[in-house]
Amino acid sequence: MAMVEQEPLIPKHGGYRKLKSFQIAQLVYDLTVRFCERYVDRFSRTRDQMVQAARSGVQNIAEGSQASGTSRKTELKLTNVARASLEELRLDYEDFLRQRRLPIWMREDPCRASLIARRCKTVDEVASWAKTIHDGRGGLGGRNGQVLVSTRSTASMSSTPSTYPEIAANAALALIAVACSLLDRQIAAQSKAFEKEGGFTERMYRVRTARRKL
Repeated sequence: MAMVEQEPLIPKHGGYRKLKSFQIAQLVYDLTVRFCERYVDRFSRTRDQMVQAARSGVQNIAEGSQASGTSRKTELKLTNVARASLEELRLDYEDFLRQRRLPIWMREDPCRASLIARRCKTVDEVASWAKTIHDGRGGLGGRNGQVLVSTRSTASMSSTPSTYPEIAANAALALIAVACSLLDRQIAAQSKAFEKEGGFTERMYRVRTARRKL
C-alpha cells in the first residue's frame, strides 16, 4: 500500500519576494521616497507619513508571509495592515494633487494604462516611461496642451521618477491601485484558507491525530 504523505506541522512559508503584491509595493515605496525627496517639504510631517505608509505596505506583506507558517490569523491581519497602509498612501497622493490643482488621472487614462502595461520593476523604468509621456511617443503626448515633464536631460531623468509632480503622483497612484487589487485577492484567498483549514492549533490537532493512527 502506498504511503500517504503526512501533513507537516509547519507548512512552507515566506517566499514573499516572489509575491507580485510585494514587488509592486516595494516599487511604490522606492517611488515614494524619491517623490518626497523632490516634491514634499523635508520639514513637513506629511513627508514622514507618506514614506512610513509606503514602508508599512512592504514590511507587513513580508512579515505576514513569514508568519504564515505558524499563524494564518497573523498572516491575514498583517496583509490587511499592508492594504490599509497603501490606502492611506493613496489618499496622501490624491491630496497632494488636489491641493495643487493638478489632475488625478482617470482609470481609463491612456497614460495611466501605458504605465501599467510596461510592468516596470524599478524607479528608473518609471522615469523612462515618464520621458516617453513627455516626448509624446506612442500617441500619448501632453494633456490639454500642458507640458507634463520639464526639459531636463535624459541622464537627469534616470535618477528621478519624473520632473513634474503630476506625472510622479499619478504614476504612484496607478501602481498603488495595482498593489491594492493584488492584496484584495490575496486577502480573499487567505480568508478562504483560514475558514477551511483553521489556524495553527487546528493544524497541530490534525497532525497529532494523524500520527497516532500510524
